[in-house]
Amino acid sequence: MSKNLVIVESPAKAKTIKKYLGDNFDVKSSYGHIRDLSKKKLGVDIEKNYAPDYIIDDDKKKVIKELKDAVKKADIIWLASDEDREGEAIAWHLAEVLKLSENNAKRIVFNEITKTAIQKAVENPRWIDYNLVNAQQARRILDRLVGFELSELLWKKVKGATSAGRVQSVAVKLVVDRENEIKNFKSTSSYKITAEFDFTSDDGKKGQLKAEIASKIDTKKEAIAILEDFKKSLFDVSDIKVKATKKTPAAPFTTSTLQQEASRKFGFSVSRTMMLAQKLYENGKITYMRTDSTNLSGDAIEKCKNFIISNYGENYLKIRQFKTKTKGAQEAHEAIRPTEMKPKGSTDASEQKLYELILNRTLASQMEDAVFDKTTITINASESEKDLTASAEVLKFDGFLRIYNYFDIDGENEDKQVIPALKKGQKLDLQKALATQKHTNPSARYNEASLVRKLEELGIGRPSTYAPIISTIIKRSYVIKGNIEGTPIKATEIILKSGKISEKEKEDIKGKEKNKFIPTDVGSIVTGFLADHFTNILDYNFTATVEKDFDSIAEGKADWTKIIDKFYKTFHSNIKETLETAEKVTGERHLGVDKESGKNIYVKLAKYGPVVQIGDTESEEKPQFASLRKDQSIETLTLEEAIKLLKEDKNGRLLGKHPESGRPIYARIAKFGPLVQMGTYEDKEKPQFANLLKRQNIDTVTLEDALKLFSLPKELGEFEDKKVSVAIGRFGPYVRHNNKFVSLKKTDHPLEVTLERAIELIEEKREADAKKLLKEFSDDLKIIKDRWGRPCIFYKKKYFKLPKDAEYEKMTEKDCMKIVEG
Repeated sequence: MSKNLVIVESPAKAKTIKKYLGDNFDVKSSYGHIRDLSKKKLGVDIEKNYAPDYIIDDDKKKVIKELKDAVKKADIIWLASDEDREGEAIAWHLAEVLKLSENNAKRIVFNEITKTAIQKAVENPRWIDYNLVNAQQARRILDRLVGFELSELLWKKVKGATSAGRVQSVAVKLVVDRENEIKNFKSTSSYKITAEFDFTSDDGKKGQLKAEIASKIDTKKEAIAILEDFKKSLFDVSDIKVKATKKTPAAPFTTSTLQQEASRKFGFSVSRTMMLAQKLYENGKITYMRTDSTNLSGDAIEKCKNFIISNYGENYLKIRQFKTKTKGAQEAHEAIRPTEMKPKGSTDASEQKLYELILNRTLASQMEDAVFDKTTITINASESEKDLTASAEVLKFDGFLRIYNYFDIDGENEDKQVIPALKKGQKLDLQKALATQKHTNPSARYNEASLVRKLEELGIGRPSTYAPIISTIIKRSYVIKGNIEGTPIKATEIILKSGKISEKEKEDIKGKEKNKFIPTDVGSIVTGFLADHFTNILDYNFTATVEKDFDSIAEGKADWTKIIDKFYKTFHSNIKETLETAEKVTGERHLGVDKESGKNIYVKLAKYGPVVQIGDTESEEKPQFASLRKDQSIETLTLEEAIKLLKEDKNGRLLGKHPESGRPIYARIAKFGPLVQMGTYEDKEKPQFANLLKRQNIDTVTLEDALKLFSLPKELGEFEDKKVSVAIGRFGPYVRHNNKFVSLKKTDHPLEVTLERAIELIEEKREADAKKLLKEFSDDLKIIKDRWGRPCIFYKKKYFKLPKDAEYEKMTEKDCMKIVEG
């Protein structure tokens, strides 16, 4: 019998820790939190000083029973959940449910799963830090209060709203504000002038040089005038400056900087980065991956020192200790780093890529600066007031760049100009000069990494919350990740060559972006409603202040119930007032009657945006809708404007006509969302409809897009003598084969999927199902692996756990049904 019981929150972590402890230690997993606030009601007793009502989920009752049995057999229980606030809360919940105290239990923490770290933790135990627990409780309870009451309000006031949260609403506002900024952006143009020169040096060697005018040229007229001056000019080198410059390595990774760099270098999503980092941590390869500290321990710096001297030499070593800039960061914690400075971290390719990134960033932080000679040449044009400059950097000592290059993305690997050996007075022959028109662009839309960076910059959220914030706003369909095709724009290019000036027009694509956050109509509408009625909720500084309050609780400087009370009383009063006074955004406003048809006309918010409706919903004849223009609003629209909208296009925005049938095709908002419509209700043939994809919008969808949508469902061919087709259903795009359905991956587009890709997806699904399947009695009854790899019964799309002592290999259909029915 083991005298020591160690409880952690994940099976993988338990497995790794077990390797470093002797036979006298039994290691069990709680599989995350064992209890949470009640989901059936508010879960907080406001009258009793915000006392939480914690409930044990049904799927955790078996885990708790196993843990209680193990506790009875142990002399000492070691609570070894993660060292952050969430981990401290897990330890506290375990202590509460398992009835543990300082008499029979100890709390240990470590930021890396290594033998040394675990032994040190066991030698230096403590008890539960209630300040950290209270900080986690305060966040959880406040978010429940806000989410519960705000969501209930939105369901009553805003059609199409799913729910809302304190921090998530701010994240959506960032996306909405950026989209509005882009829509309102007024582009301006200017000209950039570049030139190419040939020269012959004193020793007869020929060379080339590229240069440019540093300042932008505002007008075409001014640009032409400069080229006219160049046409008459003689050119020579008027000045040469050489300056030594340095580049310094960045700090080791925090959670947010790791997420940003993995996105920039590998295209990893925030959630994928955290999943891979979690595995590396649980396997003992890196330190804890939820941290806002850039600090490295003395032991880690010593390991870096030994590795750098051994592999690169002492001249590459420069010991640094970084101080964290993020407010509220805990310097007692460490940055994300390898536990050992070894090249191999995992046999999994993606895990290894992330591990190498962490390793190289950590080592680079303790290496010498990279040293460059920066040469700047000034070129004089005899007949122009404008000088040209040519510059380049020559790497003299690579330092940290030996292993970590920050500049290898987005064209940074392109060949750079090498400045030839020149001297003052050197004559240059102009070969060509270009004045190229450039248009200004608005700020780019956010991607996952840049949104995390902005949240961190504003002091909103903490390392453990970034990934959940992103996943929540996507799940609630307030934002989508999509590609922006951009719009063609004409740009003028003025060329001076062989003494002649000519012009040509070229076409650039303005505003093209890939995999960026775009607010949905519902996201924009909900944000507008909250901005009108809940200024504090969407105020960036206010949200950051709440985060600081949580930090104060964690430091023992504030009472968590008082912090919640200060916020909640004002918030709840605001909720009550809004319920009573705010106009129902979902309610119809009757504008009047159309004189021609005698039908009522309304303006209202449909699920995906504001519309004008002609005809009553209850009438036998279906009502028709027309979307409001972007410059119109529900509150100010008049009857005359509504009639004009309906007359302009009572079926929606006209996209064009079907090339074969000639039937008109429209984009419009219907009762259940945006769609394209072919034909009208007045036609003998009924209209046809096709829902828009999530990434599409009624304002930007084209005739070509609509025709492709009408091509679905589309037959792709045959596989195993059965038809294969692709379509869009209630839960998204899918492939259908032999009456079975396979969801498309996020990277697959239903209009672009080929038969070969469909077969790949079908076979991948079969392989995944086969790996899960342990025993099959019928289509309805099987024994499969659950998400943790444990055997369970799968009966009519429901899961049933097996008893602890059950041997699934020997189980019969009758045994399974007894568990299902019992």
